[in-house]
Amino acid sequence: MSVSRLAFLSASIAGASVAFTSGRVYAQDGSGATILALYKRPADPKAFDTYYSTHHAPLAKTLPGLQSYTLSKSLGANDPYYLVATLSFASLSSLKNALASSQGNAVVADLKNFAQAGVDILTFENVPA
Repeated sequence: MSVSRLAFLSASIAGASVAFTSGRVYAQDGSGATILALYKRPADPKAFDTYYSTHHAPLAKTLPGLQSYTLSKSLGANDPYYLVATLSFASLSSLKNALASSQGNAVVADLKNFAQAGVDILTFENVPA
């Protein structure tokens, strides 16, 4: 399998470094699509956790077509990423529609409110393992 980047956009939202990367793995039968949001270690983890759990996660859960949403928290104090959110969709078109929706725009706009340390957002089309 080879990986080809389809698009890359880097933006600064009110001091937050946000990088969007789309990747596609070419294989015979892709099924579903995934967004990975990799949040860099915040200066104030407690404030980050509070905002994320009370505002951002509930907002992200309104994305149309969202099938699952899981969070993984770093175990190491020196890890570059503090939190990873994995959002799954039935298809690549469903993922694209979610991001293009008013809810998708609101989720992206909300990043400036808590992700000042930066977040890398990657999108993938899923393939069998």
